[in-house]
Amino acid sequence: MNLLSAELSEKEFRHVSDVVYGICGINLKNGKEALVRARLMKRLRALKLGSFKEYIRLISGDEGEKEIGFLIDVMTTNKTSFFREVAHFNYLRDAIIPKMNTQKMRFWTAACSSGEEPFSLCMLLNETIPNMAVRDILILATDVSVSMLKKARTAVYGKESVRDVPPAFLRKYFVPIRRKEGLLYQVKDEVKANVRLAWLNLLEPWPMRGPFDVIFCRNVMIYFDRPTQQKLIGRFWDLLSPGGYIFVGHSEGLSAIKHKFHYVQPAIYRK
Repeated sequence: MNLLSAELSEKEFRHVSDVVYGICGINLKNGKEALVRARLMKRLRALKLGSFKEYIRLISGDEGEKEIGFLIDVMTTNKTSFFREVAHFNYLRDAIIPKMNTQKMRFWTAACSSGEEPFSLCMLLNETIPNMAVRDILILATDVSVSMLKKARTAVYGKESVRDVPPAFLRKYFVPIRRKEGLLYQVKDEVKANVRLAWLNLLEPWPMRGPFDVIFCRNVMIYFDRPTQQKLIGRFWDLLSPGGYIFVGHSEGLSAIKHKFHYVQPAIYRK
């Protein structure tokens, strides 16, 4: 079995692309062939398959449902970090949270990956909101990747992952642990307590009713086509409380999408 010579045909690429798009809306456009091949190679090796043709046969058969979950895992981009696009967190701290005087607050990070975003948010809230422990504050953190949610629940990160965490936060909210791979950092239980992790496919029905005060959906919609983006933005509007905010990635402004949000500043909109 020589996987190095395995070629992904145009027909096979289109089949995989159609499956991924149909399940989670990620649009694997032409030009992504090399990326798809490289990521599928991981599954071929794990399954000891000799060709992409065999893999297509597997995911198309009656036993393919479980494997499709792994397929979505390897095809979703999970790049993230603590306090990524820090201007968003600064605006939340300086302009939004001081005006939130209700006892109950609800936040949603709609593609939380391995947990850095919701844990960053929780640390910020803890620093900004007096008596947070006695208030009804919850961060819902969802993702379509089972493996990323597993990592988020473990909440253990390497030195590279925490490089942008302020030193005071690192001391206050993380426990250093030594493992054979080196020094790692685990998020403390007091941070995890306010974060509810759950699997969610953004294209499927959403079980939560809201309303949310703030929604983070950053660096996700760039992977969707325009009709999917349009539909999602409408659904986010419906789940936000009046005056609530949505944060998108800096490369994802809503200027090309019809919406009812008011522009606040780059990648920040208000209902």
